[in-house]
Amino acid sequence: MTAPQSLRSCPQGAPPGGPAKPDPQAWVGRAVGALRVRWAGVSLCVMVALAAGFVAGLQGGPQLLYALFFGVCFHYLHDDERTRPGIDWCGKSLLRIGVALLGARITVAQIATLGWTTVAIVVAAVITTVGAGVLLARLLGLTTSQGVLSGGATAICGASAALAISAVLPRSREQERFTLVVVVGVTSLSTLAMLVYPSIARALALSPTLAGLFLGGTIHDVAQVVGAGYLMGPVVGDQATIVKLLRISTLAVVVAAVSLSAIGQRRAAAAQEGPRPPLLPGFLQAFAALVALNSLGWIPRAIQGSIGDVSRASLVVAIAALGVRTSLAALLQAGWRCFILLLLETLWLTGLVLLAVLVLRP
Repeated sequence: MTAPQSLRSCPQGAPPGGPAKPDPQAWVGRAVGALRVRWAGVSLCVMVALAAGFVAGLQGGPQLLYALFFGVCFHYLHDDERTRPGIDWCGKSLLRIGVALLGARITVAQIATLGWTTVAIVVAAVITTVGAGVLLARLLGLTTSQGVLSGGATAICGASAALAISAVLPRSREQERFTLVVVVGVTSLSTLAMLVYPSIARALALSPTLAGLFLGGTIHDVAQVVGAGYLMGPVVGDQATIVKLLRISTLAVVVAAVSLSAIGQRRAAAAQEGPRPPLLPGFLQAFAALVALNSLGWIPRAIQGSIGDVSRASLVVAIAALGVRTSLAALLQAGWRCFILLLLETLWLTGLVLLAVLVLRP
């Protein structure tokens, strides 16, 4: 007996009247189920991040680095089925949220105040440092992806850039270990630069504008740029912060380029896991949208501070999660080549920006 045409034309499992309407109760049920599965792991990562913040406030030092090492101490919990889903969610989804929210700190007007010379210097420094990272990685026997990751972290904004670039590269245990080593290395070098670079600027008798360009154009992490800049005075601090924001604004372009170049690998890796990933990840689109909204003045200043706090907290929790997912032995197995690579990239970036500053000095 032949089925009616109206029934034969419906997809298998679909009701004859057309696709089912969204069920709010079903959506709430799925959300509650996801929360129930992940709350233990998320709570662990949040507690590790809070402990890192407490120690950083009490003793000083980079909170991200504390979160990483504290997280490694709880690596054994990643094998627990009760905590693994939440840890993995923090290390992936929450990480992307934190990176996307960085866009709320940047406006086109801020970049325009620097002038085309400063913009050209910063853009050239970012491009050549990433290129140097790729070349040096090959010379040291590392992969191109590792060179892009370390070069981007050095050139743009340290640990945040490392996490953002890693999020669009094909995922593997080796890539995760390398990312953590980059976070450790770039944060350590950034802290050292915060202490040393102001002395270099004073020794060369740089003007506040050029000192800000030097500090903002070379130090990796935002917090260390702010610390070094305002150590030399409010004018230098303001200039260094704006230059650093210009470097952060290049993150979207670099991550987009990396995402497009790796799209084939990511889609092949995702072929057995679900739908194909988009050309540009959603967090990168959100980053660009927030930059546009902030440039138009549609994000109130009071809210900007709150968004920045949420972004920072998300990144700290995410790096804690990545620490939990990595054993100390695996971290040490990454080898000395990564640290040598980061050091050479840092020297390249510092030398290039310093040369430009000396050329501009009257």
